[in-house]
Amino acid sequence: MAGEILTEVVEFPVNGGTCPGYLARPAEGTHPGVVVIQEWWGLEEHIKDVARRFAREGFVALAPDLYHGRVTSEPDEARKLAMELDRERALGEIRGAVAYLKAHPAVGPKKVGVIGFCMGGGLALLTAIYEPELDAAVVFYGRNPDPIDLVARIQCPLLGIYGEADQGIPPTEVERLGEALKRHGKQFELHIYPAAPHAFFNDTRPHVYRPEAAADAWAKTLTFFRRTLAGQVAPV
Repeated sequence: MAGEILTEVVEFPVNGGTCPGYLARPAEGTHPGVVVIQEWWGLEEHIKDVARRFAREGFVALAPDLYHGRVTSEPDEARKLAMELDRERALGEIRGAVAYLKAHPAVGPKKVGVIGFCMGGGLALLTAIYEPELDAAVVFYGRNPDPIDLVARIQCPLLGIYGEADQGIPPTEVERLGEALKRHGKQFELHIYPAAPHAFFNDTRPHVYRPEAAADAWAKTLTFFRRTLAGQVAPV
């Protein structure tokens, strides 16, 4: 684990413009990079905290602000913001975040993964599909691509985390993803947590947060990124 961490708001280039983001990194040394993609609430404190948690574990974490300053805690407003989001633009900004980390002096080895939650989980999966420079992807209860066989384009290892009681992404959808990934010969792990609802990792929402499942999913995520981005092998 890293010691002191540094955080800052940054602007990184995207298609002739810029996108804001929240960067958290260890104060010393070089470390692999992780792009952290927001839920439909926006770049709020929970996602910033996840970025800081990654920094404390020895990663350079960048959370792009896909809503460009807009944040809400109201479900209806969040749904509206998510529906209004230009997915193609957002995907371009996430890919820009990957490139920014690849070029960042604090990132070494020059490997970058992506992780997303809820809306961000679906975007993380799309990033794995469309970004050939990506080195690893973690999807927390994100929707499958349509059509599902787009996963044939994925070139990096994939870890999927889901809840058995997720009403929007039921186990049948996870199974369908697994079948497609297997059909196309991809390297992947999928985990479904018993009785866990959608967004069970979010510790700022007590009605859905499941501490044991969240802790296990976090441990699996760190092991996965350390293996795929830093080349570390977990002890048997």
